[in-house]
Amino acid sequence: MEIAFSRLDERVAKFTVSGVSISFANLLRRAMVSEVPTLAIDNVRIYDNSSVLFDEMLAHRLGLIPLRTDLDRYVPRSECTCEGEGCPLCTATYTLSVEGPGTVYSSDLIPQDPDAAPAEGEIPIIILDKDQKVVLEAYATVDTSKEHAKWQATTACGYKNYPRITVDERCDGCGMCIDECPRDVLEPGNERVRVVRDREESCSLCRLCERACLAGGIGSEPAIHIDADENRFIFVVESDGSMPVREIIERALQYIQKTSDDLVDVINEITGEGTE
Repeated sequence: MEIAFSRLDERVAKFTVSGVSISFANLLRRAMVSEVPTLAIDNVRIYDNSSVLFDEMLAHRLGLIPLRTDLDRYVPRSECTCEGEGCPLCTATYTLSVEGPGTVYSSDLIPQDPDAAPAEGEIPIIILDKDQKVVLEAYATVDTSKEHAKWQATTACGYKNYPRITVDERCDGCGMCIDECPRDVLEPGNERVRVVRDREESCSLCRLCERACLAGGIGSEPAIHIDADENRFIFVVESDGSMPVREIIERALQYIQKTSDDLVDVINEITGEGTE
């Protein structure tokens, strides 16, 4: 397996994975979406709420705010020595006390641990009118999106097969396929059309260029051929800000490695291999 990054920022990554099956590509996608734990508010103690929102709706909005997560600092409650009671090792505490008029933003949510602050400070929570007030305490724990979508570390995570574009010698350079391409992947060449440099990955595999070529009356088969590489995939991953996108990828790969090792151990135990 080979991984090549074309973009790697704090929030966004685009990379190509080669030498794997579509099953593994989907496993990697699912691991990044549902197996990377993050912090999210799941318990709210409301002392005063004279806003237009019910307590449950307010708590739901708080739960969807992405929180910066240091997984070396926090552990799931199920693994904590406090046995689920809630302690600084497994629970992040926040306070909110705001009086209207005005808009309440995620920056108004004050964390006890500054390293677990909201990932974005301008997420609107509620609009308060004059004399309306919200006072509460919120508690965040670590979990995965298998439990609830609010624990999902990615806002976007998908892949597609790497496109392969071939132009054979029957191409007469008419340019009909160039005009039809919605991604501007093709351009005129000396004698026939060609792929724009570094634009092949932008191909959406729509095959509109093939249809345009056939409409040009070149024959029963198009002169341009669009195919997908079955063992090469382009991934695009966006983080919600709870952690760097690189950490999301690394932890997803660690999960795959661990589950694979566990499966091997179980198989060896059943078959009796690896024992003295």
